This record gives sequence, structure tokens and C-alpha cells, in this order.
Amino acid sequence: MRFHSLAAVLFLIAAAAFLDLRVAGSHGRNLLTGFVAPVPMDLPDYLRPASDPAFGTSFVRITKPGSLGNGVVCGPKYCSHRYSSAQAWNADQSLLVLMNGCNGLCFLDGHTYVALFRRYRGGECEWHPRNADLMICVQDRKISTWAPRTNHEDVLFTSTDYHDLQFGPSKGNPSRDGGRIAVRATRKDGKAVVFAYDLNQRQKFPDIDLAQVPGTTSSCTISPLGANILCFQNLWDGTEQRAIFAVDGTLRQRWTDHHRPGHGDLTLDDDGSEVYVGVSKSDPDKYQIIKRRLSDGKVTSLTAHGEAEHTSTRALDRPGWAFISYGGDPREISGDPTAAPYAREVIALRIDGSGAVLRILQTRNPPSDYWSETHASPSPDGSQVIWSSNWGVPGGPVYDFVSRVDWPKQQNRKEIVANGQP
Repeated sequence: MRFHSLAAVLFLIAAAAFLDLRVAGSHGRNLLTGFVAPVPMDLPDYLRPASDPAFGTSFVRITKPGSLGNGVVCGPKYCSHRYSSAQAWNADQSLLVLMNGCNGLCFLDGHTYVALFRRYRGGECEWHPRNADLMICVQDRKISTWAPRTNHEDVLFTSTDYHDLQFGPSKGNPSRDGGRIAVRATRKDGKAVVFAYDLNQRQKFPDIDLAQVPGTTSSCTISPLGANILCFQNLWDGTEQRAIFAVDGTLRQRWTDHHRPGHGDLTLDDDGSEVYVGVSKSDPDKYQIIKRRLSDGKVTSLTAHGEAEHTSTRALDRPGWAFISYGGDPREISGDPTAAPYAREVIALRIDGSGAVLRILQTRNPPSDYWSETHASPSPDGSQVIWSSNWGVPGGPVYDFVSRVDWPKQQNRKEIVANGQP
């Protein structure tokens, strides 16, 4: 990206300050539409409430290296939630789980963030989206539901015909009602397969042979309505493709262009269509946030090109919004008037194509490694967002933070359309 002169950068900062004053009477600084320069801030103390000086959002640091109490211990390098498209909170937001760099599955109070207890489990577990007591777990040869508070498990499926069952891995989610999941497995004949499983009916759907599409499958997940399975295929040359199967095994779509989109999440559009929202790495919408419809592959661009890294649509009870983690160098973004004006920032983006944006916070998170990536993920009702940051020290400790989101009671979309919207 191009660098402007110091004078031009100072002008942009001054323009942002002017915009701050102009919109203060409507909803405050988180409705700004232009580039906002990073505002310095000391690392907040653990569990001490703070306020983002750029946008006024309240937040709190919820992890630190060492003991958090009640047997929960964070490692020295990082301690965080699992991923942007993984739900960190349970359905009623009473519990919050940390999975990276903690000594097991570490459960915090979902509102005060005080450490409550930890559990050890193999395999992979995700919160049930409707039953606050349960997680859905997949391990080796079994599928089960598990209640973290009581440590009680109900095994729903087990079979000697399959092994290495995986919930995704890493990018798997249940359907919106919690009724179905997609499970990858190795069949006893050695074939790599994926199949849908209905937890309520305890019904396994037909095997889908993953060898019928090119490349190596990295992950699969059920769609929001439970009718389709989206799989991520990696070709030998680095191309990342997508395959969409019906649960009966019919191949419905193949998206052969590279990473169009990726690092994203599935959700429902305003018309009820299932869409995948993420960042494109192919023309004609390279480095833009796009949505792509599962039924026919139709692509809609949602932002200008920029430094978006990860997308989450885990706010299931606030439909129509995606939470975007932006990286990038603020100096470069300030020098490119055609780019989406976000750098090291988390925003909420309306996916209806209007460009409506709610700016949540500045992450102060320069690039370092995978564990330091922001990976912002909202709570089910969108009132809270969890995110990670090394707080300006590449290679330093990575902490988790939670921001409270102040949603406008009456949104005037003309006020919050982001600059650079195509």
C-alpha cells in the first residue's frame, strides 16, 4: 500500500477528530466512518474495567499468565478462546470457555469473567446453541453431549466401523438449533468420509466419500439449517477450494477459486438463505469481505479491500451482523483512501450490503504468530465480544479481553455507512 506524507497523515487524523465531534450527538465515536489513528493506552490490569479511548467501548482483560483461581492456570505465552468462528459463551452466557494455553477446558463466569473450574477432555467440544447446560463433543469413535458443570456425559453414537472422528476439526459448528453436526472420520476400509449426524433422532446420514473432490480436506461443518455440509479442500499448489454437499451426499456446489471466501463463518441472510461470510483472496473482490450463497455460489461484496483477517457470525440471536477482526499497519491504511478504513480493529458489519458498521475497539495487536491473532468472536446476543491481543509487544504474552457492545437503539444506516463501500 502507498504511504502518504506526514502532512497528509496528520490531516487524516485531524479529519477523524472532526468526525468524532460531528457524530458525537448521534451515538458517539463508534459510528465514525473514516480512518481513526491508534490511540495509545497502557495495558489494563487483570479484571479491571477499562474504556477504549478511540471508540469509548468498555472492556476488561480476562486472562493473565499464571493462576486465575479455582485450579485454572494460564500459560506464559498465551491464554485465549479457541477461534473466531467458535462460540466462546454458552447459550445463556453464564459460562465462557478458554481452550488455548489454559490447563484444560477453563470455564469462567460469562459476565464477571472470574475463573470457576476446569475440566480435562479429549477430542473437540462446542457449545450447544440452545441448551446452556451442554456441549456437543466428538472424540475417536463417539459422539456425545456433555455437561461441563456436572461432568456428566451422554454417548449418542459409537461404532467400530469408524475411527478418528472429528468435529470439523477446528471449524466445525452445530446447526443453529443444535440438532445436527457434520463429522469427519476414517472408515474401516481406510476411506476418508464425512457424514451428518442428527443428535435429536440419533440418526447417522450416509457417508460422503471425500475422494470425489480434488485435494485434501482440512475441515467440514454443517450449515446453519442443517441441510448442507461445507468442506474446505486444499490443493497441492496451495489453492483453497470449497465443496458443498447435501446431507444425503449430493455434491451441490464446488467453488474452485482460491479462498473465496475464507477465514469466515456461516450464517443466514435476511431472506433466509445460507451464506458463508469471509475475506476473499481472489479477483474480482480480492481482500474484500464477501458473502457467498451456498445454494448457487452467488457472491456479494460487503466492503472495500482491506486488512480483514477473520469473520465470526456467532451472534446467533443478532442476525444479519458479522464481526470482523482487522489487522494491518495503521500507517499504510491511513495512506490508502480506497481501502476499508480499519487497522488493528474489531467492527460489526451488516451483511445486507448497506455497508452499515459499528466500530467496537482498537486491538493494539501488531502481527506476531497465529496465537496472537485477534480472532474476535461475539456472544450469542452480540452484547459481548471476546478478542486477543499482545498489546503492542510482538512475541510478548497474548491476553484475552472482552468488550461490551453498545448497540444503537435506533440505527440510521446512512450515518454508519463505511467509507470505501463498493
